[in-house]
Amino acid sequence: MRDDSQLRAPAAAYLGGVRQRAFSRPVAFVGSACCLALTLSACGEKNTFVPPPPPRVEVATPLKQTVTRYLYATGNTAAVNTTTLVARVQGFIQAIKYNDGDAVKAGDVLFVIEQKPYQLSLQQAEAGQSSAAADTKKSEADYKRQVDLAAKNIASQSTLDQATAAKDAAIAKQKQSEVDIEQAKLNLSYTEVKAPFDGIVTAREVSLGQLVGAGSPTTLATIVQLKPIYANFAVSETDVQDIRSSMRARGLTPEDLKKIPVEVGLQSEKGYPHKGTLDYAAPSITAATGTLLVRGIFPNEDRALLPGYFVRVRVPRAEQPGMLLVPDRVIGSDQSGRYVLVANKDDVLEQRTVKLGQQVGDLRVIETGLKPDDRVAISGLMTIVPGEKIEPVAKTIAAPPPETAP
Repeated sequence: MRDDSQLRAPAAAYLGGVRQRAFSRPVAFVGSACCLALTLSACGEKNTFVPPPPPRVEVATPLKQTVTRYLYATGNTAAVNTTTLVARVQGFIQAIKYNDGDAVKAGDVLFVIEQKPYQLSLQQAEAGQSSAAADTKKSEADYKRQVDLAAKNIASQSTLDQATAAKDAAIAKQKQSEVDIEQAKLNLSYTEVKAPFDGIVTAREVSLGQLVGAGSPTTLATIVQLKPIYANFAVSETDVQDIRSSMRARGLTPEDLKKIPVEVGLQSEKGYPHKGTLDYAAPSITAATGTLLVRGIFPNEDRALLPGYFVRVRVPRAEQPGMLLVPDRVIGSDQSGRYVLVANKDDVLEQRTVKLGQQVGDLRVIETGLKPDDRVAISGLMTIVPGEKIEPVAKTIAAPPPETAP
């Protein structure tokens, strides 16, 4: 018979091994969990909050330089001369000697009106002058003859008076003939319509062969002078008083007014590229507006300015040395007014209320609120706030190029 003990021994050994492996896995897992817990516990003891470093912010002291104070205004350009060309005599248009929009010189012939009738009138007046001269010569001879006869008591006084009257009438007729000639020459000259000054001629309003000057003057075209050109603007009463005080302080007279420079710029231009001088100031303030009408004159050699343009105007008033300037973009505003952010000695930002002056290029004059050694924040303005500590990075504000303006 088969011994079952031999069969049970391997089976028991196999089951024992399986049981041993089954119990060893939980034991290993529990050990690993304990180690992880101890590790996390050790890390938690060293985990402390470290604040971020202060932001790096560029700061700069205000730029100090001499600034020219300007009077700013707005105005309009106007032509020095604008004339409507009309036909002063009656006739048909024989020639048009320009193209619409041409630049012409003073004295250029623009229109020619039929001349033949006026040439004949001139010839008729000249013939009348010759006849009057002959009559004058004859009457003077008769007068002298009658004077001699009257001296010899041969001719009566009545005859002498008639000779005298005839002589005087002939002389008057001769003078009238001279006037007729001048009038005929004048009418003949009117047949040529000439440019009264240098300028631009508008489109013609008549055609070749058209009858003009019949009954009333006929408009032919318009000529506009562009060189030079005016710029009219108004100055407030307060500015007028300041300017007058400044002129007295500088020893300037009203005649020196025309020496004061004026600059203008168009809306599409940067700055004030057109240079001129003051030309006229009204003698009184306009009561309705409280302003003084002022006019500048500009050479306008390139014809960049046309009559009717809206222009920005500035007039220099005085030199102000030692003014403080900061970039215009660093100036903020709130309910209390305009301000800048300044780093104090502890590198903490402070809000400083300032009073603004005029703009010079991209910079703005600070009249009050800043000192020359203040460090003004010029970067990171969208993220920094007053009371925040920063890491300042020193920068320098560049001076604006000459002749720049807002």
